[in-house]
Amino acid sequence: MVDTPRIVIAAPASGHGKTTIATGLLAAFAARGLTVAGFKVGPDYIDPGYHTLAAGRPGRNLDPVLVGRDLIAPLFAHGVAGADLAVIEGVMGLYDGRTGAGDHGSTAEVAGLLDAPVVLVVDAAAQGRSVAALVHGFRSFGNKVRIAGVILNRVGSLRHEDLLRAALEEIGTPVLGALHRHDAVAAPSRHLGLVPAVERRAEALDAVRALADVVTSSVNLDAVLAVARSAAPLPTTPWSPEVEQPVERRPVVAVAGGPAFSFGYAETVELLRGAGAEVAMFDPLHDSALPEGTRGLVVGGGFPEVYAAELSANVALRSSVAALAASGGPIAAECAGLLWLCRTLDGAPMCGVLDADAAMTPRLTLGYRDAVAVSPSWLAPVGTRVTGHEFHRTAVSPGSETPAWAWRDAPPDGFVAGNVHASYLHLHWAATPEFATRLVKACA
Repeated sequence: MVDTPRIVIAAPASGHGKTTIATGLLAAFAARGLTVAGFKVGPDYIDPGYHTLAAGRPGRNLDPVLVGRDLIAPLFAHGVAGADLAVIEGVMGLYDGRTGAGDHGSTAEVAGLLDAPVVLVVDAAAQGRSVAALVHGFRSFGNKVRIAGVILNRVGSLRHEDLLRAALEEIGTPVLGALHRHDAVAAPSRHLGLVPAVERRAEALDAVRALADVVTSSVNLDAVLAVARSAAPLPTTPWSPEVEQPVERRPVVAVAGGPAFSFGYAETVELLRGAGAEVAMFDPLHDSALPEGTRGLVVGGGFPEVYAAELSANVALRSSVAALAASGGPIAAECAGLLWLCRTLDGAPMCGVLDADAAMTPRLTLGYRDAVAVSPSWLAPVGTRVTGHEFHRTAVSPGSETPAWAWRDAPPDGFVAGNVHASYLHLHWAATPEFATRLVKACA
């Protein structure tokens, strides 16, 4: 049973200010002395980075598409352990889920699975009394969601705020706060969204502190906390990354991090440790060799295209990775990791583990994929079915004769080469914890 106060920050659509409010609330309550935990609905990696800075503990994802509905409450219970308050930032619009699957994967679905009250963030810049019709529509659509209040964003003036408050009072929906246009705190963005906090830590910390100040002065924090405390106890058992029989000898598994490889789920490292690995983090931009004793390697997503010159210049590390692959050490690489293992990226030499070249393209490839393993590997026997997420603006050629995955209406994806498993598919290992077990056993 989990009785941690919790609140979901949702919006009618993307761009209304969910990240601003969620991050600001985490930082504001942390400044009050509360232990807070931040969560993000969906596969997004960047927003949890800002939650991490605001809360001082790992931001986590809750994605029913990637892990299944039954794991959402247990993963939440695991991530919220020891916290006084949980803030769950939604994805897209409140009822937007996986295309063609109703509300599956939506903020509304997660709010229902956690029995958590929802605060709707509304960009009111071009709205008047019609804001009441908008909120009433969201409040009455569906039957799994309890909208407990509204936070108005980009309000034009005090007179505008009074008009909006009066309209929402007509439908009995409390206004918990109002941010004016001059309160905006900017965060830089580029081709895949916001710039990750790890790439601009000093500026990101300043932005988080500014958000805390704005939210503290513009939002009734006591009212928000009261809404969060109205959540009923959640009957669930916390998820655990521990396996029954971890390997006896603890092999070193290196996990790439730093600005170039910042996309990953906290549960991946926890699962590796639970399976018996000694996890050693390293930064490919600065470390000239893999951690001492490395037997296996995990490289997640990120922005290697932004750092191609620096990654290419680290010749010693590239050689170290190639040597590990040649020795048969198991390597799992996703998206950015796939690019780094290629021969070149935009013409810059990379690790040369894969007989392929990668390059930026103008086309964004984005979406969930129901995939099946089509080549034998230590990671997944042929026929293994997974649901992952693809998100990139690059292409790799030529394709592999032994691809990792296949899914409908697309050519096979990725590479299985020796003990290297590399593809564009981002996976949440909590859905398939045996991935970590197999990697550790392959090392041992």
